[in-house]
Amino acid sequence: MPLVTGNICSEYARTTQEEKQMKKTIITVVGKDTVGIIARVCTYLAENNVNILDISQTIVQGYFNMMMVTDATQSPKSSAQIAEELEKVGEQIGVSIRCQHEDIFNMMHRI
Repeated sequence: MPLVTGNICSEYARTTQEEKQMKKTIITVVGKDTVGIIARVCTYLAENNVNILDISQTIVQGYFNMMMVTDATQSPKSSAQIAEELEKVGEQIGVSIRCQHEDIFNMMHRI
């Protein structure tokens, strides 16, 4: 019976290598809850070929909070340009949108 371990290890190494090449960005959205916040942010991301890897959203006493982990590897725009444009989207819909590269986010939130 052949061992599958080699295939699993090589697949894990390939996935890890792909993850390292990703331009992962943490996006946070905070503000008073209104209709269409998620739709507006996700529409911008889709139009700019930014993939959502993970998303968490909550509303507490009328205040909206969302955190997304995204991959902008396929986007033609730079991370800085995406961050600037998302900040403007936030201003238009009345929320604060911040983008940080994953490495910066991790360094800022280390204990």
